[in-house]
Amino acid sequence: MSPSWLLYGANGFTGELIAREAVARGMRPILAGRSKQKIEQLAAELECPSAVFDLDDHTALVSTLSQVAAVLHCAGPFSLTASSMMQGCIATHVHYLDITGEIDVFELAASVHGKAQRSGIVLCPGVGFDVVPTDSVAARLKQELPDATHLALGFDSRAGLSRGTAKTAIESATKGSCVRIDGRLVTEPLASRTRRIDFGAGEKLAVSIPWGDVSTAYYTTRIRNIEVYTATSPKAVSRMRRANWARPLLRRRWVRELAKFTAQQRVTPPDKTQRDNNPTYVWGEARNAAGEVKIAKLRTANGYSFTVQSALGILSEVLSRACNPGFTTPSSLVGADFVSTLPGSSTIRIDP
Repeated sequence: MSPSWLLYGANGFTGELIAREAVARGMRPILAGRSKQKIEQLAAELECPSAVFDLDDHTALVSTLSQVAAVLHCAGPFSLTASSMMQGCIATHVHYLDITGEIDVFELAASVHGKAQRSGIVLCPGVGFDVVPTDSVAARLKQELPDATHLALGFDSRAGLSRGTAKTAIESATKGSCVRIDGRLVTEPLASRTRRIDFGAGEKLAVSIPWGDVSTAYYTTRIRNIEVYTATSPKAVSRMRRANWARPLLRRRWVRELAKFTAQQRVTPPDKTQRDNNPTYVWGEARNAAGEVKIAKLRTANGYSFTVQSALGILSEVLSRACNPGFTTPSSLVGADFVSTLPGSSTIRIDP
């Protein structure tokens, strides 16, 4: 059976998890990336076709894309890689999915909506933990409170980071935090906002972060004021606020590369036991002008385990049915209840 999709970044931590699960499901994607040794070794083990190329090599990119119907892009930081892959997909009429949580990438995808429509492709970034659970909660809250003017989302995740996630965080740190105010994206210093939230396992301190929903939840719900929080500690908030002073230094490429090299050496990705024993709690709050409030809660598997199941589930939907072309968000594509069909997920509970 010829492969129907390309997994780019298969040599990364999450990419490899997705590759192994895809093969367990009977899929045979083209495994691709820049690391020749890792890609070819994994492809040989899983008996999948492979391709090795840099995204700057437009000829190789287009040649490989011409063999598939869809791409699941897993090579971050996506702020550095998504544009080339999106352009290639639009040029070759290939559906584009990725697992980013980066605001700039969602905004980029929204900006090329018309081109994707004319190409006849689905453009859906964020089909993993970033941002499927929070996007689903946002969609449900919009259903419960259609006239909501303010939306807050958040999660409590206790698992560690992969090296790729750590590198993405370093790239994002140069921009500070971000919220949406009156429909506009507004940059703020890191840790500008804190509040206490019961995510589902007891009340905790939470801090605002530049999570992808600041972009995507707006397109899903059209609520004009959005902020996203994660559970944290007072020490972590203090570190984030001190990090604001380092942002000008991090704008120098050599400093970022040094920080990413350090992360590569020091970060140990969560193993299967850690992933299995650390579910994630997701929370959302919608409020209207009259002061009415609705709260939603959801439990999911660990973010990495969730990403594997969610990305493959949404990919299968795109490959198996006709979808409206253009930029879309996950819940707009597969519905808010999709999240509850995934292993380890609860239903979304609405509190009055």
